[in-house]
Amino acid sequence: MGNVASGMNDSGRPVEFGYFLVPNAADPLLDTARTADRLGLDLIGVQDHPYQRRHIDTWTLLSMIAATTERIRVFPDVANLPLRSPAVLAKSAATLDLLSGGRVELGLGAGAFWDAIEAYGGPRRAPGEAVSALEEAIAVIRLIWSGERNLKFDGDHYRLAGAQGGPEPAHPIGIWLGAVGPRMLKVTGALADGWVPSSSWATPDRLPVFHAAIDEAAEAAGRSPADIRRIYNVNGTVTDGASEGFLHGPADQWADELTDLAVGYGMDTFVFWGEGDPDVQLRRFAEEVVPLTRERIAAERAS
Repeated sequence: MGNVASGMNDSGRPVEFGYFLVPNAADPLLDTARTADRLGLDLIGVQDHPYQRRHIDTWTLLSMIAATTERIRVFPDVANLPLRSPAVLAKSAATLDLLSGGRVELGLGAGAFWDAIEAYGGPRRAPGEAVSALEEAIAVIRLIWSGERNLKFDGDHYRLAGAQGGPEPAHPIGIWLGAVGPRMLKVTGALADGWVPSSSWATPDRLPVFHAAIDEAAEAAGRSPADIRRIYNVNGTVTDGASEGFLHGPADQWADELTDLAVGYGMDTFVFWGEGDPDVQLRRFAEEVVPLTRERIAAERAS
């Protein structure tokens, strides 16, 4: 990647590191989560595909992780909105935030794999409808979190008809959107607290264009672009050998690339999705990559 554009988009925010836990029923999921917690990672993200027969339910897993760990924060990466009622999802998130001492964030997605969603009894939405439904859902979720009474909302996709809000979350839960299309990026800038792309499709060369769209929408909505977190799901392998390309190489290479992504490309959180032996990859990321990256980011920012 090289250190082009160094400092141009650096948020200056303390950089955080997380682990992307695939909810395969056959895997030792809670052991892995406890290891991530002990190793000092900040976040665990869990994908949400209820129709995937090998996956356990994401929200139940997040609750168990929060119950069996001490400090790590959890979030759906990202929640499947067409299959999760926003009012009940808001209640679930606030509940887990209270029970965990403020350790929950909320990743949201407009939906994909519509055949599978429909097979599970969910709505099939055209792209424009899916974005509109997401906008409405954000409004509904924030109303429920307000704790106020007699809440009313009349949208095309969601309604509240005198609903009772509450309980309020233990901390201001961030709504982070998995967004790629132009309209979704505008919604992120106008309404969301964070953006969650993945390195597989939001490659570094595309990040400046995506950031610009989010920043422009934020400014148009009277918000500061700096208030919107940039969370990057980074998919790759930490190895011992020579570089095999972006995010496939030794810890030293990873530290260089993540530092560049933070200081040069404006990302402030890295959620690691390792290929290969999950336990080995998690440990190598947390014990080798993270400390080196923190060190290099601090040095870059100091200079």
